[in-house]
Amino acid sequence: MRSVSRFMPGERIEDALAAASLLQQAGCGAILTHLGENLRSRGEADEVTEHYLGLLERAGAAGLGAHISIKPTQLGLDLDPELCRGNLQRLVDRGAELNTMVWIDMENASYVDRTLELFRRMRERSPLVGLALQAYLYRTERDLESLLPLGAALRLVKGAYLESPDAAFPRKSDVDENYYRLAVRILDGYGRAGGLLHIATHDPALVDRLVVQIEARSLPRSYYEFAMLYGIARPLQRRLVAAGQHVRVLISYGEHWFPWYLRRLAERPANVLFVLKNLLARSDASVPPVLPDYGEL
Repeated sequence: MRSVSRFMPGERIEDALAAASLLQQAGCGAILTHLGENLRSRGEADEVTEHYLGLLERAGAAGLGAHISIKPTQLGLDLDPELCRGNLQRLVDRGAELNTMVWIDMENASYVDRTLELFRRMRERSPLVGLALQAYLYRTERDLESLLPLGAALRLVKGAYLESPDAAFPRKSDVDENYYRLAVRILDGYGRAGGLLHIATHDPALVDRLVVQIEARSLPRSYYEFAMLYGIARPLQRRLVAAGQHVRVLISYGEHWFPWYLRRLAERPANVLFVLKNLLARSDASVPPVLPDYGEL
């Protein structure tokens, strides 16, 4: 299916690793994520954990320097918080041994408190653990203030889930402006406390506004990276790489692409327009080519 293959390299680990290798040759880093969430059994959660442990080993052996990104519900959060914590701890500990960053994705608003608690517990074990924050949630400004003193690694996204207007900004323009404010706040905080910011957006105007703020603060590039999705905004990726910026591309893979794809389309009408826009864009084979899974809109 062309509309899916445009945004993911395939279903197998081998497909994801091959795509990460091509990205590395093009000057981009990678973040690898295996599709699937809201699992229904402990056995499934254990299987996903073993899968990610194998992914860490294989990416490390290939010298890719790739991060991994997981959803707490992939590790059993819906079933048993302690099961999830134990599985995540195994991944964070192995990631630390391999000097690999493990990112914790943020799911819908009902999971935020539990995800923050998981992150704080993992951050006590290793600095090589990061957390996604969603700019469209009103509460994120408050959550951010509690995280900055940790010198935390944060991936700032806009948010892709359908949320109540009581929980999230309903207008895209308000989300965009809140994203900018939060990113600047993180950059200011990192100037004092250290940490890492992933600027996860494909909006070139927003990227340019934040580059101005970064340059005004003379921040070292170890403080931030630009994070984008596989198959999206490749000209912007190339422009940033050519300017010496650090860029990481999120590569999703796995056999559960169909429900993931349909759910992403259904969650927000803007996702459909985003996909159509990118499908109609001219393909460029010089940079390897999912969907708005972590809130780039």
